[in-house]
Amino acid sequence: RLFDQIRTAIHLRHYSPRTAEAYVAWARRYIVFHGKRHPRELGVAEVTAFLSDLAVKGASASTQNQALRAILFLYEVVLGQRLPWMETIVRAQRPVRLPVVLSRDEVGLLLAQIRGVVWLMAALLYGSGLRLLECAELRVKDINFDRGELMVRDGKGGKDRVTMLPAALHSPLRDH
Repeated sequence: RLFDQIRTAIHLRHYSPRTAEAYVAWARRYIVFHGKRHPRELGVAEVTAFLSDLAVKGASASTQNQALRAILFLYEVVLGQRLPWMETIVRAQRPVRLPVVLSRDEVGLLLAQIRGVVWLMAALLYGSGLRLLECAELRVKDINFDRGELMVRDGKGGKDRVTMLPAALHSPLRDH
């Protein structure tokens, strides 16, 4: 089956299971949108129609981009068909937003309101740039006090990385 082929191709490329779910869901929506016709019978015009329909219905730019990536994966990797670049697609526009960043004082006020393990985790998130799951999965053997480093194992993208351990957290971490 086509969906099993998509899952297998994703697994062979070591993409995340969530990516597999999303790509299969987009392939299913694409096929249903075109009356359950096989993608081999469809081409650039149909891909353009599907993605343009998403934009017209108010899909965000990131949603439309994910759908585009999933469909291109379907054609190029699974079906072995290279689609010419689709210039006629109506693309959703990303809104221009300035990032919201807390000042050092605001972070200090926030950290002053919490206690215990939650404070320690929040301070690690802020001070060493850990993601939440990376912090939650941190082990004693991943902490190197002498070098002031934290070893993040199997982080985003399945990669290991080293990040700094804030000096202010040495004592609270040792106590914990």
